[in-house]
Amino acid sequence: MIEKSYKDLPTGNRHLKEDRISGEDIYDGIFLHMKRDQVTLPDGNEAIREYLVHPGAVAILAVLDDGRVLLERQYRYPIDKTCIEIPAGKLEVGEDRLFCAKRELEEETGYSAKKWSFIRQIHPVISYSTEFIDIYLAEGLTSGKSHLDTEEFLDVFAAPLEQLIEWVERGEITDVKTTIAVYWLDRYRRGLVIPQSIE
Repeated sequence: MIEKSYKDLPTGNRHLKEDRISGEDIYDGIFLHMKRDQVTLPDGNEAIREYLVHPGAVAILAVLDDGRVLLERQYRYPIDKTCIEIPAGKLEVGEDRLFCAKRELEEETGYSAKKWSFIRQIHPVISYSTEFIDIYLAEGLTSGKSHLDTEEFLDVFAAPLEQLIEWVERGEITDVKTTIAVYWLDRYRRGLVIPQSIE
């Protein structure tokens, strides 16, 4: 039985930290780079750590005036599954994150937003990737024409929050950024969280 609480844990992280001794590049792809590092563990032993270096991404929780959420349905090759997700996209090198969110929303859905707020940053695969995703709330939407990439195929639709919660709980939505955004929106509507207004 665990009797300790968080406040009982040691201060700092030195007793947990791993230090890099050396490293090598294993694979250099279009936007993913795989590395292998040798590290010293907290107990003095050594281990190998392999991980992907990812440029980071943004995701957009876009809410229509009637309260429905803008969603996409697209096929994800690595898991051989068509997934329901909020709009998202990777950052270009040196790209401003809010600019990327605006670009991705318009390119993928055709919508633009008058009001933007920052929700939070998440790390979806902390065990083997440097990837982070900044999630934004977009409101005051205006429809327009999408501009999908040549290799991009997706359906755009809208659904109420209650339906999204049901899909998450039934396991029909498994995408982590969308799951977090759904639960955040539920708490937001109940007055439990406040986004950081940025525009």
